[in-house]
Amino acid sequence: MAVALTMAAMKVAALRHALRGERAQSAGLGAVLGIVLAGGTIYLAVRDLDLLAAAYAVWLLGWLLGPVFMGGGDETLRPEYFTLLGLPPRRLAVGLLAAAFVGLPPLVSLTALLGLVVAGARLGLVEALVAVPAMLLQLAVFVLLSKVAVGLVGLALRSRLGAISTGVLNGAILAGLGQIWVVFLALGQTGVPPLVRYLPSGWGLLAVRGSWWAFGALAGLIVLLLLAWAALLRRRVGATRASGRARRPFLARTADGAIVAKELRTSSRDLVRNYQLTFAFAYGVCFAASPLLVGWNGMLPYAGPVFIVMAAAMAANVYGTDGTALWLTLMTPGASDVRGRQLAWLATHAPVAVLLTVVCTTITGGPWPLILALLPALLGGAAGLVPLISVYGLVPGTDPHKRANNPLRTSEDEGGLTGQAYLALALVVTTALPAGFVAIRFGWAGVIVGTATGLLCWWGFGRLASVRLRERGPELLSTMRTGRSIGGTMQSRFTELSKPRKAVAWWCFGFAAIPLIPQGILATVFVSRGTLRHTWFLATYMPPGLRYPVALGFALLGLAMYALGTWIVLPPRQPATTE
Repeated sequence: MAVALTMAAMKVAALRHALRGERAQSAGLGAVLGIVLAGGTIYLAVRDLDLLAAAYAVWLLGWLLGPVFMGGGDETLRPEYFTLLGLPPRRLAVGLLAAAFVGLPPLVSLTALLGLVVAGARLGLVEALVAVPAMLLQLAVFVLLSKVAVGLVGLALRSRLGAISTGVLNGAILAGLGQIWVVFLALGQTGVPPLVRYLPSGWGLLAVRGSWWAFGALAGLIVLLLLAWAALLRRRVGATRASGRARRPFLARTADGAIVAKELRTSSRDLVRNYQLTFAFAYGVCFAASPLLVGWNGMLPYAGPVFIVMAAAMAANVYGTDGTALWLTLMTPGASDVRGRQLAWLATHAPVAVLLTVVCTTITGGPWPLILALLPALLGGAAGLVPLISVYGLVPGTDPHKRANNPLRTSEDEGGLTGQAYLALALVVTTALPAGFVAIRFGWAGVIVGTATGLLCWWGFGRLASVRLRERGPELLSTMRTGRSIGGTMQSRFTELSKPRKAVAWWCFGFAAIPLIPQGILATVFVSRGTLRHTWFLATYMPPGLRYPVALGFALLGLAMYALGTWIVLPPRQPATTE
C-alpha cells in the first residue's frame, strides 16, 4: 500500500511540474474534448442503455488503441526507474497501477462512467448504489487492459516479425476506423449488436442491470490482468536485445551511394522503419479495399497513392528518428545526406507503390490516366517533402539505443509528431493536385504533368533541405540533444504568439484537411467517376455546372487555411543589415 501511495504521489508531482505552457494548453484542450464526450456518454444513459454499452465499448477501444498509436502511452513513471529498489514484480505492478489512475485520461473516463450511476438511478436505489463499485471496477479494467496491450506490443516489437505484424494490425485498424461508414452500411443494422453488451466494457452495466456474475467477472479479470502486467514488467526490465548476425556489407563508390547503402541497411534493421512501411502498406490496402464490403471497387485503384501519402507522413521526422547521429554528417565539411536519403526512400517505397497501384488498377480496369498521373507526382513530392519537413520542423527524438519498452516511441513530443504527420499528409497531397486536375480534364496529358511535378518536387525540395541542413545543421543537432531549439523555429515562434493568433493557427492546421482532402480532392474524384449524391461530399450534390467549381473551391480553401496558419507561425523576416 505504501508503494502504491508513494508512486501516485510521484505521478502527481511530475504532472504538477510538467503541465505548463504549451503542454498545459494541449492538456486543457484534450480535457475539454474528453469532458464533452463524457457528457455525451452520460446522456446516452438517459436515452438508451444499449447505446450506453456501445459507447463504453468505444471508450475501451480508445484505451486499447490510443496508447499503442501514441508510441506507448504515458510513461511518466517507467519501470526501469525502480529497478535498483528490488521491488517484486507484483508490488511494482500495483504501484504503477496506482500511478496510472493519476492523470486526465482516467479522470475523464471516470466521468464517462458516471453513466452507470445514472443508469442505476433509472432502475432503482439499489442499482444506483451498485453502480458506484461497478464504475470503479470498470475503470480499473480500462486502465489494466491498456497497460497489458501496450506491454504486449512492446514485447512483440522487440523482433522484426513483431514490428511488421503490429504495423499490419494497426494500419488495418486505423483504416477501418477511417472507413467506418462502410462497416455500418455493410452490416445494415440500426440497433446495437447483442454481443456488445457482453464485452468486458459492458460488464459494469450488466452488474447494474442485475447480472451479479458481472461483479465476479470484473474482479477476476482485474486479477488476471494485474498478474499478466506483472509478468510483462518482469520481461521488460530484464530483457536484453540479441545481437544480429553478420551481414554482407553494402559497397558504394560515391558519397550519395554510401548514404543510400546506409539507409537501406537501416531500413532493413530498424524496427521503427519496418513498422512504418508495413503500417502504410496495410493502411493503403485496407482503406481502398473497405468499400468492397458494399460492392463498390472505385476506391481500389487509389491504394498505391494512399500508401505513398501515409508512408510520407510516417517518415516526416526522419532526422529526428535517427537522433543525434546527425553529428556524423556534420563532421564532414560541406556534406549533406539529403539526396542519398531521397534515393533510399524511393528505393524502398517506389517498388511497393508501383506494384500495388498496377495490381489494384488492373483489377478495376482504370482510371489509368488519373492513377498514372498521381503516382509519379506523389512519389516525387513525398521524396522531396520528407527531408524538407524534417529539417524545417524537426521534432527532437530519442536516440534508438535509449528508447523505452516500445521502440516505436521515437519522441516524447507526441503532439509535435502528430502535427508534423498531418502537415506531411496535406503537403504531399497538394503536390499531386496539378496532375490530378489535368488528368481529369485532359486524360493522358496528366501523366506528363505528374512526372514533371514529381521530378521538380524531388529536386527542388531536396535542394532546399540540403541548404537548410548545411546552414542550420549545428542548431538542429543542438535541438535533438537538448530538446530546445535555438533561434526562431516554428515551435518557438508558436509559443510566443498571442492567444487569438494561436487559436487561428490551431484552427487552420487542425481543420484545413477537411475542405482540402474529402470535400476537395475526393469529391473531384467522385464527380469525375459519376458518383453523385455520395454521403457527405457536397460537390456530388451540386448541379452539373457547379460540381467541379465547388470541389476546387474547397481545395483552395484548405490550401488557404494551411497557408494562413504557416504565415502566422513563421517568424517575421529580418531586414538585411549593412555594416
